[in-house]
Amino acid sequence: MFELKVTEEFASAHNLRNYQGKCENIHGHNYVVNLYVQGKELQHNEMLVDFKILKNILRTIMDYLDHKYLNDIAPFDKWNPTGENIARYIYGEASRMLLEKGINNAWVGKVEVYETSTSSATYWE
Repeated sequence: MFELKVTEEFASAHNLRNYQGKCENIHGHNYVVNLYVQGKELQHNEMLVDFKILKNILRTIMDYLDHKYLNDIAPFDKWNPTGENIARYIYGEASRMLLEKGINNAWVGKVEVYETSTSSATYWE
């Protein structure tokens, strides 16, 4: 089994719904996101997936989230913009984009989203 990891960052604001405490108020984070891709078989070039492709996928997702008020954009206008839901969203988008690029030897293993250097949420299926 092979595993690759790429990391990107974005800055956004949000407030948590159905929460009592400081985080019910609008506030921001400088998020750090780790995207892990796994697979058993290498491509003809003996790579699982080109890092350039993975970085492009993650950067495209980060561009959508960067410098936004998350509560105003889909799917966080419906989902509570928690770290858990942000990780789930990135997982789904990265999985979709891998398939769109015709990559069938690898899949998204998990996504880690750090809100601070000491607090993260992870999503995998």
